[in-house]
Amino acid sequence: MKKLLQISLALATAFGAFAAQAQDVKAGEKKIAMCIGCHGIPGYQASFPEVHKVPMIAGQNSKYIVSALQAYAKGDRKHPTMGGIATSLTEQDMNDIAAYYEQQAKLPAAPEAIPPAPANVAELLTKGACVSCHGANLSKPIDPSYPKLAGQHADYLTVALKAYKTEKGAKVGRSNGVMAGQVKQFSNAELKAIAAYIGSLPTEMATVPQGKFR
Repeated sequence: MKKLLQISLALATAFGAFAAQAQDVKAGEKKIAMCIGCHGIPGYQASFPEVHKVPMIAGQNSKYIVSALQAYAKGDRKHPTMGGIATSLTEQDMNDIAAYYEQQAKLPAAPEAIPPAPANVAELLTKGACVSCHGANLSKPIDPSYPKLAGQHADYLTVALKAYKTEKGAKVGRSNGVMAGQVKQFSNAELKAIAAYIGSLPTEMATVPQGKFR
C-alpha cells in the first residue's frame, strides 16, 4: 500500500510538471503586450545591432520560439531588448506565447519543391548543409526546436547568421556550437547571398497586424 501511494504521488508530481508546461493559446494571446510593438507591425525595423526588419514569428514553430526565448533569458543570445523581455517571462509564459504565435498565421504549407538557388548560392547551401536541419524546402526542419527559414526577412537572416560569429560579445552574439561552426566558413557577403535566396522562398510565416495594443 505504501509503495502504491509513493507511485501515485510520483505520477501526480510528474503530471503536474507536465501540465504546468502545457501550452495555452488563449492564455498566450493575453501575454503578448511586449511582443506586438515590434512583431505585430508589418515592415517594422529594428536598429540594433544594425537596421533590419524584425523577424516574422506568426506561423513559426512553437518549440523554436520557446528555445529562442530561453536562449535570450540565459544570455546565449545577446540582445538588450529581447534579453530584458525574456528574463521577465516564466517558462509557462514562454510556452503560451509560443503556442499563440505558432497558430496565428494561417498560410498554406510551403511547397516541397522550391525554386532552385543560383549556382553560387546552391554551392554555399551545400557547404553549409542547411537542408540537413532545416529541411529540403527550408520550412520543414527535422526537429521543431529548429526554425523555419523559408521566406524570413533576408536582412534579419543576415544579422542572425552574422551573430553566430560573435559568441562572446557583451551585447551582440549567439552561442550555438553547430551554427557557429557553419557560419564561420563564410564571409559576410556569402551569408548575405544565402539569406537573400532563403528570404525569396515561399513561406508559412507572416507578420499579423494587431487590432489594438493589449
